[in-house]
Amino acid sequence: MADAVGSIDTPDAQDEAQESKKKARKGGKRAKKGPLKRLGIFYRQIVAELRKVVWPTRSQLTTYTTVVIVFVIVMIGLVTVIDYGLNHAAKYVFG
Repeated sequence: MADAVGSIDTPDAQDEAQESKKKARKGGKRAKKGPLKRLGIFYRQIVAELRKVVWPTRSQLTTYTTVVIVFVIVMIGLVTVIDYGLNHAAKYVFG
């Protein structure tokens, strides 16, 4: 019994065309280029991506660095206070 697409026994023409494309193509683009050429392409792509990066200005970098340093100092203080409190609590409970 055949459905709208075709029967199970006979593949569609599109399936046969796709199979022939897969068989004809061995390795794709990589097989055509040597390892040094691929390495050169890789480094050119790295440089192209780095050119797309929006680098911060000096004032933005200073601001971000200051914010991070202040946050780290606050967290160090918080952990120190909690550690000091838990230390005294443990000494009180366990003698």
